[in-house]
Parts: sequence; structure tokens; C-alpha cells
Amino acid sequence: MIDTIHSVHTPEGIDLHLRTAGLLPRSMAWLIDGLIRSVIYVAISLAFLPFGGIGTGLLLLVTFFVEWFYPVLFEVLRDGSTPGKSIYDIKVIHDDGTPIGWNASLIRNLLRIVDFLPVMYGFGIISMMLNSDFKRLGDLAAGTLVVYKEATSQNIDMINTPVVRPNRPLKLEEQQAIIAFAHRSQNLTDERAHELALLTGPLIENEPDPVATLKGMAAWLSGEQRS
Repeated sequence: MIDTIHSVHTPEGIDLHLRTAGLLPRSMAWLIDGLIRSVIYVAISLAFLPFGGIGTGLLLLVTFFVEWFYPVLFEVLRDGSTPGKSIYDIKVIHDDGTPIGWNASLIRNLLRIVDFLPVMYGFGIISMMLNSDFKRLGDLAAGTLVVYKEATSQNIDMINTPVVRPNRPLKLEEQQAIIAFAHRSQNLTDERAHELALLTGPLIENEPDPVATLKGMAAWLSGEQRS
């Protein structure tokens, strides 16, 4: 119920709530990876071109493999993250939350050529804007998802949070959304937290501080300070 959250129900009965990465962090990660590949291309050019025709052939061959398999190797061998993705704390996983494998990574990256059309990832950007999980065409075909890495700590300080009893009975998914909001609010700007809090509608109606109200409800739901 909170935007950019992808929920997965595992066979073990555990609900995973994954925060999907949007266009901006993915674009910045792509730019960084592109810069790294450019440095590699310059280095191998300096190494191979002095050898004439053979060097040119080797240069084209190595360039091909770097361009297409650079992201695959990092995604599969480095927990779903290329160097660019690591900087922005995002990674690629399967839709069910499991680590990405060779087949899925190959599919999503080979289809970059389709996402790139007609120019500068036009189709890919349109696909991401029309999909609630921000999936480009390669992700749709491969069954993959780009999400933020889990924070090292999800604890929030409930001790000094005034308890607020909800003004009506809450469904399970509403309770989960409120607690998830309390966790996420620590990493959001005040403006963004206020914007998300307003999405709860009647729960915070006529409240002077919607964010504090939801945090108080999270404290009540967590059983930290029942009154």
C-alpha cells in the first residue's frame, strides 16, 4: 500500500517487502557503469591498436564481450549489483525475491538493445513509467526486478514516540503499511514523508502532523507502549 513496495509471499509463509528502484537511481547507476566501460575501452585500445589489423580484431572482440557481459558477470557474481548499482545501493533480483541467475541476467541484458530503441532507452523508459515496479522490457521478459538493498538496521525508536490508537479497526495490510512507513520515514525527507502520510486519507484526517500520527500508530501496533 506504500508506493514502490513490491511484496512477495514465500513458500515458508514469510512476507517480503522490497522497495523497487525508480528511473533516477537506475539511470545514474547506468551512467557510472558506462563511464567504467569507457575507461576499459580506452585501456584496451591503447593495448591492442599498435598490433595493426590483429589488434583491431582483438579490440572489437573484447569490446563486444565487455559491452554485453560486463553487467551479467557483476549481477550474477556480485549479489545482483554492478559497480554503478552498488554506489546507489540497488540490485537485480528475480520477481520472487531470489538472487538473479545466469539465464535471467542474460535475457535482461541482451534485450537492452530493444529497450534502447528508438533512441536513448526510449522504449525502456516508457515501459518503466507504465509499470508499477519500474520494469523495463528486459525485466519483463526475464522476470527480474531492481530493488534497494536492505538496510543494515530496520529498528526505529519507539520509546519516545507518543502512542496513537487508530480511529477505526485496521486490516492486516493496513497495519503492515503503517509499520513499514514508520521504518521508511527515517530515510525520507520531511516533504516526502508528509506526502506518503497523506495517502492514508481518513486515518490522519484533521491531524496537524500526519507523519507523527502514523508513527504513533506504528508504536501502538508494535505493542511497545500500549495504554
